[in-house]
Amino acid sequence: MTQSQIFLYSCLSFILGILINSIFLMPQTFLLGLLIFGIFPIATFWNHKKAVAAGFCLIFLVLGIWRHQEVLSGIPQTQERNINFVGIVVEEPDVRENYTRLKTKEAKPLSLEGRILVTTDRYPEYQYGDKLKITGKLEPPPVFDEFNYRDYLKKDGVFAVMSWPKIELLDSGLGNPLMTALFSFKNEFKKSVRKFISPPQVGILEALFFGDEGGISNDWKNKLNLTGTRHIAAVSGMNITIISSLILSFFLALGFWRKQAFYFSVILLALYVLMVGAPASAVRAGIMGGILLCSQYLGRLSSAGRAVIFAATLMLFLNPLLLRFDIGFQLSFLAILGIIYLQPSMAKWLKRLPDPKLFPLRATLSATLAAQVFTLPILIYNFGYVPIFSPIANILIVPFLAPITIIIFAFGLASIILWPLGYILSWPVWLSLTYITSIIDGFSKLHFARLVLENLHWAWLIIAYLILGFITWRLNESQKLWRA
Repeated sequence: MTQSQIFLYSCLSFILGILINSIFLMPQTFLLGLLIFGIFPIATFWNHKKAVAAGFCLIFLVLGIWRHQEVLSGIPQTQERNINFVGIVVEEPDVRENYTRLKTKEAKPLSLEGRILVTTDRYPEYQYGDKLKITGKLEPPPVFDEFNYRDYLKKDGVFAVMSWPKIELLDSGLGNPLMTALFSFKNEFKKSVRKFISPPQVGILEALFFGDEGGISNDWKNKLNLTGTRHIAAVSGMNITIISSLILSFFLALGFWRKQAFYFSVILLALYVLMVGAPASAVRAGIMGGILLCSQYLGRLSSAGRAVIFAATLMLFLNPLLLRFDIGFQLSFLAILGIIYLQPSMAKWLKRLPDPKLFPLRATLSATLAAQVFTLPILIYNFGYVPIFSPIANILIVPFLAPITIIIFAFGLASIILWPLGYILSWPVWLSLTYITSIIDGFSKLHFARLVLENLHWAWLIIAYLILGFITWRLNESQKLWRA
């Protein structure tokens, strides 16, 4: 057993420790016993690599459990009370049809730990970096029957909420200058494209490109859910991971050298993450997508799994709550593992499909299907249903997301800089979005669009991924024999 293998298994043990403590809160005496059992083989059988590996795995398992418990112990208990404080808007406002949500932090930290989620009226509008005097009732986030909103907000450092308080604007422009410029450019981008694209296409455009669902009606959100395509309306890990893979394939198909295609893909991925305001979910997904691009550039896709595990370990060390409460993290992690380990088998099954140079159909379909298969159990567990036509709808939509995203980016820039050019480019953008909306609308009208599977136990999820992991392992072993 090599040192890199020992390190890999140790990272997996750290993640497993966080997972175990996320489900069962482990007692300190049990941790002490595991730690002793981990140190013993390392101190006694140093020359036996398997014994040393087992010892390090136990130690890292304990570290994962300890790290999760440490973060949980640092979460403050919010007491319901009336308060008056001065806060700064620390993220771009989440603007909805009838209200706005503001993530604020106390300007001079005195008594309020973490961020406070403030729900207020749609108007007057507030911006990132605004300094506000807020007076109202501070409450812990609610826990609903089917959704634990309190746990969902924990991962973002939000431990309290306020609903429709009295707000007074004190100052503006106190945010990070780079983020302020990005948000300003994003708003100008959206204003420009709205001159040429009308609903529902413009709502899909803003959701696809910015992860902003504010322009999508509830009727269309339901259609996205019924067809299993809601992920295209969010800057999800799965979305960015697939797009990263397809962008590289797209540039290679255009005749670029692998080195050139890699650099262009990384630049576009970075611009995309910055364009959506670089929220934590997009940054994490961008890191995963960057790892995938690097592995494809180096021609070592099969070895990329270790890099993904290491990246996930680092992210979870910084914020162990992501593993259970951040679906975006789960999707990005699983989607890239699917592309790494299942795409080669998918590509083999699709070898009879045409693979034209300008549109590598086989690569795009295999990447889409592999990511879909690996993320399906987690989607079923979280949302309680199976969109029956999701595979077909995604096969018809996802392979085109990369070129559509590039076209939208060019159209947005052109509409800001040169109006006539923006008008010309608006036609292919409108046609692309109409293609997407037509597929979603058509499949959503079919009978039995989804199969309801409510109240699934977490054990079902573990069993599903154990079976999926075993099948993937067998397929990879058969691939090795076939190559030999």
